[in-house]
Amino acid sequence: MSSRTNDSLKALTVLMRSSQHVQESIKKSISNFGLNPSEFGVLELLYHKGEQPIQNIGKKILLASSSLTYVIDKLESKGLVSRKPCETDRRVIFTAITEEGRKVMDEIFPLNEKDIEEIFSVLEPDELKQYVELVKKVGLHVEELNKTK
Repeated sequence: MSSRTNDSLKALTVLMRSSQHVQESIKKSISNFGLNPSEFGVLELLYHKGEQPIQNIGKKILLASSSLTYVIDKLESKGLVSRKPCETDRRVIFTAITEEGRKVMDEIFPLNEKDIEEIFSVLEPDELKQYVELVKKVGLHVEELNKTK
């Protein structure tokens, strides 16, 4: 096995383990508010971007449409989001954050930002920028590779 192959395998292992630890940390902090990461993702999108057609939400937060309906149902039952039919196209349904959902996010989001900042506090500002560029570079490269497979 070549040195490049060894280094590539090690990079993959480090990326996957690091990602797993970061996800666990975020999941823990969000669960304190009775939400799972998918629910938080939907709320966060609606909180920052306003009402969205349901089909756009799945694309933006990388959630399968079958899971998305379940997540929105749960958020709706908690009174955090509502559905609104589109006035011009009966096939489209919008999801919007409710006032209660906004209150929850007003409380959660600053704490979530703090948690994320703490996760990456181990990196100096220039290292953080370099990290983002490198991970993005790999992600874009893999996206292109996947198009040819």
